[in-house]
Amino acid sequence: MIIDAHQHFWHKTHAEVDYGPGSRSRSYLPEDLGLILHEQNINKTIAVQASPTIEENEFLLDIANTRKEVIGVVGWVELNDAHAVDTFAAYKKDPYFVGIRPMIQDLPSEWLLQNTVIHNLRKLADEGFPIDLQANPRHLPAIIELLKKLPHIHCVIDHIAKPLIDTGQMEPWASHMRKIAEYPNIMCKVSGLVPEKVGSSWTTESISPYAELVLEVFGPNRILFGSDWPVCLKSASYSEVVQLFEDTVTSQLSAGEKENVYFHNAKRFYRLEDMM
Repeated sequence: MIIDAHQHFWHKTHAEVDYGPGSRSRSYLPEDLGLILHEQNINKTIAVQASPTIEENEFLLDIANTRKEVIGVVGWVELNDAHAVDTFAAYKKDPYFVGIRPMIQDLPSEWLLQNTVIHNLRKLADEGFPIDLQANPRHLPAIIELLKKLPHIHCVIDHIAKPLIDTGQMEPWASHMRKIAEYPNIMCKVSGLVPEKVGSSWTTESISPYAELVLEVFGPNRILFGSDWPVCLKSASYSEVVQLFEDTVTSQLSAGEKENVYFHNAKRFYRLEDMM
């Protein structure tokens, strides 16, 4: 069994201009992904929100409730809202609502440390509810401060926090990731490794040091496979992303460890026992 722990669906937002593969000017829906999953022998997926709206939650939950390959939805709740817990409680009634993702990639690093945000994150941490952190390297010091305040929070770092692979720069990203990995409740998605620019080139050799660092510090019990489809299509096919993961991660693992990174870790993190 293989779970793709990070993929998206959306309807196109531009009626006339086509900005190329993986862009919001093209629609990417379950019927576009289904054949690809079959070809790659991938059984289930986690659909992750791509817009910070309640409408996005409804869109993805409708898909999850009708498509057998979608086993869960990571949705959105405005965590800087005094009523966030009520909104969260309403969505949690749907068994397919398995996580939330604040879109911190587009927010100031210090957003995570605001009083209201920390109050709401503490409520989620107390329940052990899964949280995706869409981090860039600049967010990592704030995440470390957050973990000091809420060491029991249940988070996964998306896309290994988008290190500067194109320049080969490892620090301070590597040191920050080592520190974050000291917290046993934190996991990491090895996803989003290829460039998010149409036609950009990349090599397995340039990406390998970053994937290897994450494997070293988090270990095979706290890493998840994610394709980041269709965003990955800007510079790689789905099959190339699968091969990249095999070349940089699973080629170094035992059979049991491969089962963990492809299936058991995602099942455990998103608490999917009742969905399998």
